[in-house]
Amino acid sequence: MYKERLSFLGCQASEHLLLADIDQQQLEHLFQGRSLKVYKMSSSKQPPSCVENSLGTPWGLHEVCQKIGEGQPSGMVFEGRVPIGAIASECSDEKQKKNLITSRILRLAGLEKGVNQGGVVDTFDRYVYIHGTNHEQNLGTPSSSGCLQLSNACVIELFNLIPENTHLYINEKTSIRL
Repeated sequence: MYKERLSFLGCQASEHLLLADIDQQQLEHLFQGRSLKVYKMSSSKQPPSCVENSLGTPWGLHEVCQKIGEGQPSGMVFEGRVPIGAIASECSDEKQKKNLITSRILRLAGLEKGVNQGGVVDTFDRYVYIHGTNHEQNLGTPSSSGCLQLSNACVIELFNLIPENTHLYINEKTSIRL
């Protein structure tokens, strides 16, 4: 599906590629077509959806358009994409119950007009990211509000490995085909 989408959109493949498999709750990192690592992730608790306010993980072809958090300590909490100056374990018990955005943010932009770009289906305007979580015990099961969550160590690792403009393909329902 990734190659079909690229061809349809007239896009060139990015050197790094992220493939998110919602069924398997896995994020695979490829470099020049070779698999480097598979990360355990969590997508939305809601069914996949590209529509604003659905809280579903959007499908289709995206790119990492912004990397946020370089140099911040593992577990740093972000609000509005700004570090609050505290790591998750330093936050109140009530705040720690929430699914916090931690460590790093890979902000996403949809590349498919009418699917995940523009109008009420715009991934960027929905603030959908790949980010760390303070609830790492939930990784591998759907538990987010639309974002793709990784462990803090894994999101920092991935942040350091990929450049902006790296493609991310999120499958809609079934396992991914290149």
